[in-house]
Formats: sequence, C-alpha cells, structure tokens
Amino acid sequence: MSTIIDETALSGVERVKLESLGLRFPLAEEILNDATHLSEEAMQLMKFHGSYQQEDRDQRKERKRAGLEPAYSFMIRSKLPGGVLTADQYLLHDDLTDKYGDGTLRVTTRQGFQLYGILKGNLQATLHELNEQLVTTFGACGDVVRNVCTCPAPLKDSNRREVIALATLIRDQTLPKSTSYHDIWVEGVNVTREVEPVPDPLYGDRYLPRKFKISFAFPDDNCTDLHSNDLGFFVIEQDGEIVGYNIVVGGGFGSTHGKAETFARLADDLGFVTPEEVLEVTHAIIKVQRDHGNRENRKRSRLKYLIHDRGIAWFREQVEERLGRKLQDSAPMEVTGIHDHLGWHDQGDGRLFYGVFIENGRIKDEGDFRLRSALRKIVEKLRVNVHLTMQHNLLLTDVLPEQRDEIEGILRSHGVKPYAEVTNVRRYAMACPALPTCPLAVAESERALPAVVDQLEVELAEMGLGSEDLTVRMTGCPNGCARPYTAEIAFVGRSLGKYMVYVGGNAEGTRLGTVYADLVPTAELLSTVKPLLEQYRAGRLDGEPFGDFLVRTGIEPLPSAAPRAAR
Repeated sequence: MSTIIDETALSGVERVKLESLGLRFPLAEEILNDATHLSEEAMQLMKFHGSYQQEDRDQRKERKRAGLEPAYSFMIRSKLPGGVLTADQYLLHDDLTDKYGDGTLRVTTRQGFQLYGILKGNLQATLHELNEQLVTTFGACGDVVRNVCTCPAPLKDSNRREVIALATLIRDQTLPKSTSYHDIWVEGVNVTREVEPVPDPLYGDRYLPRKFKISFAFPDDNCTDLHSNDLGFFVIEQDGEIVGYNIVVGGGFGSTHGKAETFARLADDLGFVTPEEVLEVTHAIIKVQRDHGNRENRKRSRLKYLIHDRGIAWFREQVEERLGRKLQDSAPMEVTGIHDHLGWHDQGDGRLFYGVFIENGRIKDEGDFRLRSALRKIVEKLRVNVHLTMQHNLLLTDVLPEQRDEIEGILRSHGVKPYAEVTNVRRYAMACPALPTCPLAVAESERALPAVVDQLEVELAEMGLGSEDLTVRMTGCPNGCARPYTAEIAFVGRSLGKYMVYVGGNAEGTRLGTVYADLVPTAELLSTVKPLLEQYRAGRLDGEPFGDFLVRTGIEPLPSAAPRAAR
C-alpha cells in the first residue's frame, strides 16, 4: 500500500532517519565525545529519544562578544500517558531538576513534564534515573506517536478506567520497536554500527513524516482539546455505558509566518468505532499518514495537510482499505463543555483530588511564592499521587479526607493562593515557554503573558467583566504549543516584541479564531483588544461568552491584519 517515494526529493531529516540504523547514529557516537552540543543530524535523532537541544539566547550576544560558544543545554520531556505519576516519580523529577537542571519543572500542554538546563554530559545519567522509576522519554518528541492524552480527573468509574486502558494500550502498541533507547540510555553500552535494526511494522525505517498526536475526551468535558489532535476519540455513552468512540482526524496548530500554505486546522469527523476496534483503526490511520504524508517539505508534513489536500472522503477510503471493511458513520454528538478540574473534587472511592493552578505550567520557587517546595512537601509527606492536565495544571490525587486541611495549610504557608482567589482570566490563560530557550521563538511568551494578564485583570474588573470565563493564550511563534488559535483572545509572536492578535475562538476548542491585528507591540496588546471588550460589555446577550459575541456581531479586522486572512 505504500506509495513510491522519490528518494531525490526527501527532506534532510528523512535521510537522517533512514541512515540512522534504528535511531542510533550518529547520536550514539556523539554522546560519548566531549563536545557541549550535538550535530544537526544527531540532534534530529535526539528528539526521538525525548530531548531538544537548546541555547540560552539571553546570553547569546555577551558570549559571542567574549568569543565563547553558545550556552547549550537540553530540555528533556517525560512521556506520561494521561499525565499520571506516582508520588515517587514526581519526587524524582523534582530531584533531577536540582541535580542536573535549572531548578524548575514545567507541565506541558500535553500532560508531560519538562526538565530544562540539562548539560550534554548529564543526559545519560538523567535518562537512566528516569528509567529506574519506570518513566520513559522515548517517543515524547520526534516523528512518532507522542504522548497519548486523556482526561486527568481520577474519577473511579468503569468508563474512565476503560478510556485510560485504551490510551495505555495505544501507547504501548505505538512505541518504536528500535532498542536504541535501551541500548544508549538504560544499558549505556558502546553501540557499534554492526547492529541489526529491529524491523518496525508500524513505522518502517523512516518512521512518520512528522509528529502524531492522539487524545481521548468526553463530549461534556473536552479538556484534552480533541480537535487540535491528529487523531482523537470522543467517548459515546448510552445508558451510562461506553458503546464506542467518534473519531476525529487532521487537527493541528503549527504554521509558518509568510507561508499561506501552512495554517491551523481543526480535526474532521471520520466515523464511529466500537471499543474493540480502536487499536486496529488507530494503526490504519497511522499507516495512511506513513504511506502518503509529505516527506519532502516538513512544513507540510502533518496529517492535517494530507487531509486538506486529498479530502476526508479519500482519507476514509484509505483507512477502510487497510481495515478491509467500511467505517460506521459518526454518532450524533455535541461538545458541550470543558473543565480545568481545579479545586477539591470527590474521586468516587472515598478519596479526594485537588487541582492546583500553575501559572503557565512553571513549578518554581520565587521569593515568597514557593510552589515547588509546597508540592514537594505535600507529595513527600502525604504520599499522594499526581496527574498533569492539558491546561498545564496539576492534580493531587488519592487524598484522604483528613489530609485536606493540611494540604491547604501547606500551600497557604508557601505563598500559593487557593484557586478560588485566582481571577478567571488568569485561571484560563496559557503561554508556551518561548524565550530564552526555545529555538523557534521570535517573541516572548511565558515571561510576557503574566504582565498582560495583570493589565487585563484591572480593565475587566473596571468593566464589570471580572467574573467572565475569558480564554487568553500567548505563544512566541506560530507553531501554537499553547493552542492559541482556538482561544477567545490570542497573541502569537510575529517578531521580537510584536504579535499577531487572534480573536473569536471558544473555550470548547471547536472554533478557530480570526486574525484581528498584526505586528502589535507588547505595550499595545491591551489597548488593541480593549475596544472589543467594551463592545462585549455593551452588547452581549445573557450568559454569552466573549468569543460567541464576536462571531455573532461580526469581527472587523484592523487594517494591520489585511495582508493575511484567517483560515
């Protein structure tokens, strides 16, 4: 079923994968040398092993003037299906950031943990120690199935257990067959080029054209933002039982400024499957992308472009051909809500869980705000477990009722506000890491958004809109790691200190925003959106969200947005 590949047209990354002997070379050789960084070829392979090479761009000019090489380090991403960690696994991550990293932990928007500031010479030790606690980073990055996401709420009902079991099964069945991760990082052996790669029936020797994201969600709680995924499964229930899943395919938010052929896209409905068919259909969908995805231009290699170019009908035919049968049509369904799971909740087994708000996912100690110390004390003393959310917050799970007051006291004594004291605009805001470490960032994000939210809090309070559930997101580039394109207000990095402004998305993640302004300086972000908020205050219907109001009344882009139309 594979298409004929023009070997002369392959991108450079495709050649690296093909010649790597199962994701080994030249990475296995370069890990052993004294250099502070990896070559471009080794760096591409390192992604498959769960790490990105980075540079502290805050130091770039000074180091260059001093005749020094860039300040290289590595970000390591743990692959945690459903964002679930035991108490010991959480504490290990906390230990490692002190031992080898920058003293912070970051919750990703796909339920992973990221460690920053790891030096090349400490990569092997860090990955080895993670493996000792049954945490892998293999496939957390790279052209394979990434972390499989599910609702993080640890509700003890059979339907939740079924979803988690399926997500875990997909995780296990989509791991690359290569033993390179075990050989290099776990065993630490001196890998030779005499190795015989293990055949991989799912990925072949070129793996996928680009990353592939999978999530599960419930229609009344789309907290995993299913339409942003390459492949998503909506739970369909009847009489309290799961009868199957609606499939959506072809979502993704990455794009490139100035290249109209790249764009954010929401996933399309594909069909319905029974629980027993989920894994088989997943493999069939992955294989269509493997065989037909673009391997010449990586900017158009995601599944969304294949479906956009060929059409959902063609894609369904390809899936059905590999299945040997027709797919059922999607069941009637409507996405009705999204929950961030903050605050106290009953698990359904006599225990509780508590959702801790983490601004932009960064777990750190800074002055009187000692979130990292508080969480460590809670997990270490009370032995509670941890679940990570796609809103980059954290749930303390399996809490005994008698531990509730102690947890609240520890958080309060460490300067951590109860979630109820966090304004709604801050609660629902998200930013990607961006500068100084992300090599793709063209503008600030994590370091800039809190100040923008400060300003918004004041304005919204003065307008009487402080209680509105407004979603605001910021990214340092158009790749969309903080999912800006479905936000009601989004600031997307355009150049240093300037942003594109999108408006009109919705919290449920089912509608893309529209470009409203372009090249807006940081200092003018609030003044740019303030007139829209004033219109909303004056003309909204009872209970109408901001994004719905803009769509109903019509969004007139400012002149600066004219050159680029929203998709």
